[in-house]
Amino acid sequence: MRFWLLDAIESFTPGEQLTAVKSVSYSEDYLEDHFPEFPVLPGVFMLEAATQAAAWLLRLTDDLADTIVVLREAKNIKYANFVQPGQQLRVSVEQMKKDERFATFKVAGTVDGKSTLSGRIVLERYSLADNDPQQEEVDARVRDYLSKVVRAIAKPEMLPASVRV
Repeated sequence: MRFWLLDAIESFTPGEQLTAVKSVSYSEDYLEDHFPEFPVLPGVFMLEAATQAAAWLLRLTDDLADTIVVLREAKNIKYANFVQPGQQLRVSVEQMKKDERFATFKVAGTVDGKSTLSGRIVLERYSLADNDPQQEEVDARVRDYLSKVVRAIAKPEMLPASVRV
């Protein structure tokens, strides 16, 4: 992951839901171009924030078992309002179904209670060693990195025992 959009995980119920926040500030580089006269969080970043929230729901539920979580499909994504610098995007994800490799989520984004994003996403999850056992060491390094990231954005009581320090 090149960058993390979520600043904090506010709530988490394993296998069910997760709520996270993204604070938008003027210092974010992409705002210079989107749009210079009226800076707003790009819609694709709202979708990415929802994808990251859903990925954390999977990872925390499954004790970081899968190192790779990718967006496979976005369905009926609707954007309703802008998110401007100084505002906080609250992203909620609800797990609808899950099998061995795929999970479907209902996603919603709000600012001050007003809808900014809604829709459904499908994530695919796996580990590199699933297809190549020689990649287990890489998976271990990724899990270590993910543990550090989630400790920075989630309350200790939300974390699986294996991730707590």
